[in-house]
Amino acid sequence: QVHLVESGGGLVQPGGSLRLSCAISGFAFSIGSMGWYRQAPGNQRELIAQISSQSVVNYADSYKGRATITRDNVQRTVALYMDDLRSEDTATYFCQMQLRTGEFSELTTYWGQGTQVTVAS
Repeated sequence: QVHLVESGGGLVQPGGSLRLSCAISGFAFSIGSMGWYRQAPGNQRELIAQISSQSVVNYADSYKGRATITRDNVQRTVALYMDDLRSEDTATYFCQMQLRTGEFSELTTYWGQGTQVTVAS
């Protein structure tokens, strides 16, 4: 019953900014790491940023200095703020979380359905 709901995608001008958000729908017993990925047509899905359960963050080289990932454990959300967006950032962006759905369940990877980000004039 658990799934991830992404929001914030859309069309943005080159050099512009965008904030993506992802929320858990349904029950989660505990939450591990959270992350954002992108996938452009013909390319593999690649990491943008991730944040651990201890709020340790890391970013892909292409997003260092222009992206910020945050998590809210109470609201059960992860957000990604991006600026200085470029045409090559055009892709489908996916939210990912490691979740336990029950007290006896192990951490399992969950993915959102993706939200389209298009950077163009």
